[in-house]
Amino acid sequence: MPNSATTWKLIHSEREALANTLEGLTPEQWGEPSLCAGWSIQLAAGHVLAGAEQTPLAFTTGLIKSGLRFNTMVNRDARRLGALAPKEIIERLRARTTTTNHPPAPVSAMLGEVVVHGEDIRRPLGVHAKIATDAVVECLEMYKGANFPVGAKKRIAGLKLSASDVDWSHGAGPEVSGSALSLLMVMTGRGVAVDELSGEGVAILRTRL
Repeated sequence: MPNSATTWKLIHSEREALANTLEGLTPEQWGEPSLCAGWSIQLAAGHVLAGAEQTPLAFTTGLIKSGLRFNTMVNRDARRLGALAPKEIIERLRARTTTTNHPPAPVSAMLGEVVVHGEDIRRPLGVHAKIATDAVVECLEMYKGANFPVGAKKRIAGLKLSASDVDWSHGAGPEVSGSALSLLMVMTGRGVAVDELSGEGVAILRTRL
């Protein structure tokens, strides 16, 4: 894994790129559904901002107030910050392109948040952005061994994942091949990307989404 300084550089770059994406959206697009069930583009953006502004103390306090229910806390924070005006969401996200605060989780988790949720926002709108290869690969490395909170490790168990655009592979078994970003999206439960993959393991993976 890269050191934390390298990871933070990637995080800050992807936050800036997402802020640029958000800045180009129309009022109608902010209200469109994201890939996160039940969340609009604006609520998904609010969730990214919540993670970017999170601290260990605020995380612990929020979790206690939510009855130790992680998903309840996440949804509450997304709706709280998603209620802000789009301009304020963008400004506050840009303000987090130099800071290094984060919840009690690996720094790589913050990279996963902005990369995956950035795609949750862009893909439904047909918006494309060049995501740094190093950022995608670091996310793949992180999620391949993690079940919480997206169940990636269990989802890809018994399969061989092979990226077609970078030198990355993982696992053994029926092969699933595609771009690193497509693999990342499916690994984290985004079924919309499964048709971008090929190989005998795709049918198995499809049943797990």
